[in-house]
Amino acid sequence: MKISISWLKEWIDEIPQNTSNHLTMLGLEVDSEELAAPEFTNIVVGEVLTVEPHPDADKLRVTTVNVGEAEPLQIVCGAPNVAVGIKVPTAVIGAVLPGDFKIKKSKLRGVESYGMLCSARELGLSDDHAGLMILAEDAPIGKDFREYYNLNDMIYEIDLTPNRGDCLSVYGVARDVALSTGTAIKALPEHEIAVTIADKIDVNVADTEACPRYLGRMITGLDMNAETPLWMKERLRRAGTRPHGILVDITNYVMLELGQPLHAFDASKIKGAIKVRQSEAGEQVVLLNDDTLTLKANTLLITDDEKTVALAGIMGAANSVCVDQTTSVFLESAWFNPLAIAGRAREYGLHTDASHRFERGVDFNLPMTALEYATHLLVTLAKGQAGEVTIAENTALLPKKEAIKVRFERINQIVGRSYSVERITEILSRIGEVTVADDHVVLVPPSHRFDIEIEEDLIEEIARIDGYDNIGALFNNSISTMTPFTEFKTPVNQFKNVLVDRGYNEVITMSFIAPKWQAIIDPSQAPIVLKNPISADLSVMRTTLAAGLISTIDYNLKRQQKRVRVFESGLTFKGNIDNVEQKAYLGGAVTGDVLPEQWGEKARKVDFFDVKNDVEAMLALSADAKDINFVAKAFDLLHPGQSAEILIKGEPAGYLGKIHPKVAKALDVSTEIYLFELNLAVMQMTVPTVFKPLSKFPSSRRDLTLVVPQDMTVDTVINAMTQIKSSLLQSVQLFDIYNFAKEDRYEKSFSFGLIFQNDAENIKDEEIDTILNNILENLKQIQVFLRQ
Repeated sequence: MKISISWLKEWIDEIPQNTSNHLTMLGLEVDSEELAAPEFTNIVVGEVLTVEPHPDADKLRVTTVNVGEAEPLQIVCGAPNVAVGIKVPTAVIGAVLPGDFKIKKSKLRGVESYGMLCSARELGLSDDHAGLMILAEDAPIGKDFREYYNLNDMIYEIDLTPNRGDCLSVYGVARDVALSTGTAIKALPEHEIAVTIADKIDVNVADTEACPRYLGRMITGLDMNAETPLWMKERLRRAGTRPHGILVDITNYVMLELGQPLHAFDASKIKGAIKVRQSEAGEQVVLLNDDTLTLKANTLLITDDEKTVALAGIMGAANSVCVDQTTSVFLESAWFNPLAIAGRAREYGLHTDASHRFERGVDFNLPMTALEYATHLLVTLAKGQAGEVTIAENTALLPKKEAIKVRFERINQIVGRSYSVERITEILSRIGEVTVADDHVVLVPPSHRFDIEIEEDLIEEIARIDGYDNIGALFNNSISTMTPFTEFKTPVNQFKNVLVDRGYNEVITMSFIAPKWQAIIDPSQAPIVLKNPISADLSVMRTTLAAGLISTIDYNLKRQQKRVRVFESGLTFKGNIDNVEQKAYLGGAVTGDVLPEQWGEKARKVDFFDVKNDVEAMLALSADAKDINFVAKAFDLLHPGQSAEILIKGEPAGYLGKIHPKVAKALDVSTEIYLFELNLAVMQMTVPTVFKPLSKFPSSRRDLTLVVPQDMTVDTVINAMTQIKSSLLQSVQLFDIYNFAKEDRYEKSFSFGLIFQNDAENIKDEEIDTILNNILENLKQIQVFLRQ
């Protein structure tokens, strides 16, 4: 929310010196600050004295302008709205406009010009460049325009926490500043509106729990072409809102100043009475933004006898919108229960200023004040005539502000400093009326503070208003305890370090993803659907880390990063909303070249075995190589023939492979991506390392070249060789694969190096030959033979 200091000063006289820091320490965090206009110099208020046609240009005019100097200036102007008697910002010789545009003496089609008459766009005040910026009639001629228009006013952008809906207005922020400084704030405006018409629309509230207070009145005879005053336009601009026309500008202005959203219906389009009710599933409505919504059964509606005219507290419908020809409106000012509005806008992919305020809580005593204020402005500025206010309310269903008891001892215990009873009473009395007892004080929160409900809330207010800087540091004795470390579980950071050392970057992605991506990536698993999602694209919980990893790679590829290696550790979510199964996984994704571009190695794209090597390097921290198996297996997400299930001691631990071309196409990913995902609980289980004395005796190596069937894997052959369970066979290492040219079922050979060693004595050839014969016998059982 943007707020200007000049508007704030309309409500309180005393503004703290370092306003930005003061607001931030109050909990109203200032994200940025800027001046009300870009830097420019030598712009003054000028009055146009004469306007004559240009002798050589039909669209130009030669004017004389009084800028408060001895002689008027001759200025050539092409604006269509230049006229005698108007006052406009005038750039004199030597002026510098935004963008470092300097004004010099010039000739336009042979006529000398000694300055420039300015539009609002040329001064950086708006996008409007249809004509000159016409000032008020009482603007002082010759006065510096920056000073006259108060353009050195500071504008703060404030980031509010969801519990501080009471500060979503200029008045709300001013009230909080006054609360912290102990100064007075001006009273809310009171306007006695003369009822001059009998026109009225009845109101019937069916769901009084969702809408216990609904006010409205007819206003007729409006001049929709009336010009919004410059002061109002400028305040709206500084609040980040563009002017739209007198009616919308006034309702926006009241909302920004007081915090009460209003809505105006074209009265000629309302048929019968206004009704407030809950929707039925399947109803449809076309909104002001032309979106057609199919409604759910829990949406509060404003309707007439024939149709839905608004989503209550969110947005009006197109069928009741006010247009340039509108002369009569029904002005709505209501209080909607936050529980009836919260989350409804997001369910339909909407976010409006009204819903933002109503779902956080608006002062339930504010609707009448805001309605009267808006009516006053419409009557004054748009020549409207007001009717009687229609009131439909059930005061018993309005929020009840219960008295809260705050103990003096508890305040000092939580805040960590000693407050006197007088200081506590003085601070709390700024919030509301207090009653003091021997050991506590009682306060009834005001109607605008939905965030004050329990004792701790008031204790927080005391610390906040008194100033967090005033809380001193306390140093207490503490006992440090060492976190127990077990050798039976490998820390996650050790796995991460291996990946970082191999060129990976850690990422953190959202735990919820788009339903479309979930259906493409893990179609066999029904995801958990969020009841109140951030947006429609983040509405289901992830069942795999793959979605976040693929989207991260895609994001980087679209920003010219051709080589990407990322990993993430996090939870996946399965089951249903009432029984969520959470498991921790470590996953990674790779695309691009194996190595960064360089002169020493030729460029080569990463393949399945490169990523397999990365996974093996990780698993080497916690598992013996003989306990790790990669078994060919098909997955919906992965390319057939380039996917494997990872087993650790026979237990499924994860998967590895290249994403399926159909998946890549569905996700609009244009490159090959390799993925792996491992169950942390399985991969962390470690067998402690036990020292084995080094043998004093030499080892012996024998090489075997075996002819194997084309579809046989290396693991199958190694498992057959190691089944002999001999302590003399230390290791088996594959060092070559050869594919034959002839086409039969024996189309390839594997070459292995076998290492033999006896720890007690020198190993004998006879012992090795016996073991080799046993190995060859085992291999014959699986149709593997020694190559001749």
